[in-house]
Amino acid sequence: MQQRKTLNLFAGPYLDRNAWEREDAAWFEVARRDPGTRYVLARGTAHLVVHEPSPHVVFLAGDDPRIAVVQERQAVLLGWFEGARCVLVEDEAAGGAGAEAPAPGATSAGHFEELRPLSGALPEREAGLLAYARALSIWRTRHRFCGACGAPTLPARAGHVLACSNSACGQEMFPRIDPAIIVLVTDGERALLGRQSNWPKKRYSTIAGFVEPGESIEDAVAREVLEETGIAIGDVTYQSSQPWPFPSSLMLGFHAQALSRDICRRDGELEDAQWFSRADIASGHPLVGARTSISWRLIESWFDAGWPTPLAEIG
Repeated sequence: MQQRKTLNLFAGPYLDRNAWEREDAAWFEVARRDPGTRYVLARGTAHLVVHEPSPHVVFLAGDDPRIAVVQERQAVLLGWFEGARCVLVEDEAAGGAGAEAPAPGATSAGHFEELRPLSGALPEREAGLLAYARALSIWRTRHRFCGACGAPTLPARAGHVLACSNSACGQEMFPRIDPAIIVLVTDGERALLGRQSNWPKKRYSTIAGFVEPGESIEDAVAREVLEETGIAIGDVTYQSSQPWPFPSSLMLGFHAQALSRDICRRDGELEDAQWFSRADIASGHPLVGARTSISWRLIESWFDAGWPTPLAEIG
């Protein structure tokens, strides 16, 4: 089978999830007995990493003092990473992002750091793993109590289900993601980009927004573009997607053809929106964001189709 090309950061076959292993009620004991099990330590939404010789995740062994005291309720089976069972451990010790995390007698040290500023520096497979772990941690933190009756929830299925502890209720909660669209609208030779007021100077990006209840993806693309810029669009073509765990989105990327040209910012979400040519982008105005983002990928695919120098080689 031909391996599919990984377009976006946090996406791709970086992990064998082996979801059937979650059904084993003794999964935690099995993981404990396996000397090859690797543990990823999290404190809130920060993960244990080191920077020497380059940024990478600290994988702890089962005999590490920080792991030896862990209870099953703190653990989530992520899957198999580079051939080894990988378990997320949520550290309940005091501290937060940036806190040093040495432990007496531990074989590794490091710092708890947030993924977002690290994402472009980590190996891509490790960045994907932490994105997955971060999304699960946020979901578990936000569902400590049942939304139906208010009783505490208890982890099940290797941490991938939170079950209401009230037997009269019995609700089960599963990880959720928020679908969001992101679209590059063009009129052939120009791209429609907008900026928010809190962004760095000269930074513009593609149009994006969340899918609303009762709305198809295609309808969401058309609505968001119309609301934010007043531009009507025609053909919508899917390009790629990107998991975006800040906190729990799945970005669905599209290209769309403009049917109108006059910009009218209707909902006030954008500070500015303009049409830009490839020559504008090549000159550095506007700045089009980080190369790790799906927005950059959408712009790149359009830009490279009509400019002699690839966008990745400019600037």
